[in-house]
Amino acid sequence: MIDKFVPDVAAAMAGIRDGSTVLIAGFANGMAETLMQGLVDQDARDLTIVLNAGGRDDGPIADLLASGRVRKLICSFVRAASVAGTLFQKGELELEIVPQGTLAERIRAAGAGVQAFYTPTGADTLLAEGRETRVINGRNCLLEYPLRGDVALIDAWEADRWGNLTHRESARNYNPVMAMAADLTIVQARHRVELGDIAPQNVHTPGVFVHRVVHIPA
Repeated sequence: MIDKFVPDVAAAMAGIRDGSTVLIAGFANGMAETLMQGLVDQDARDLTIVLNAGGRDDGPIADLLASGRVRKLICSFVRAASVAGTLFQKGELELEIVPQGTLAERIRAAGAGVQAFYTPTGADTLLAEGRETRVINGRNCLLEYPLRGDVALIDAWEADRWGNLTHRESARNYNPVMAMAADLTIVQARHRVELGDIAPQNVHTPGVFVHRVVHIPA
């Protein structure tokens, strides 16, 4: 019988290795904060963290960055005075800034098997220095590559034992694409439901992309 639920956060986070690339979904809404705290409590080091909002000054992202276990941060913005900005200025953190839409598309491309794509975003900026560009339909475009993770930390409103997920409202932002783009997808679900309770049109992330689910009651 397929049952992807695990008993607790420690079991959900087990086996994350040093040097892993970790995709963390959400942007204000839909962040798996309990799993993020579990990553803080876990002992993996030399991590690359991929998330949209890297400029937070509090919460588990700031705690993780402050722990010294993150080698590189890939995100769409960082404030100079934030934890990430301070670490970068000290030379203690590698930082890659990616425009928000490009970040989402790089992750989606990884899950969909797209090997590369061109986008006009950033093609005429410092982001394009030393990189391949091409004029397409009269616009200068920058070549971008997929961004895949070893692990994805996902938030869901509800899940069944096969790992089918519903994401509530705007929490559908990065959660479905990140779940598709990781070798190990770990989910915190607010509600555990019976198999068949989620209507097909409400399966926002199919269970085929999910490996572990831990129930964190709302």
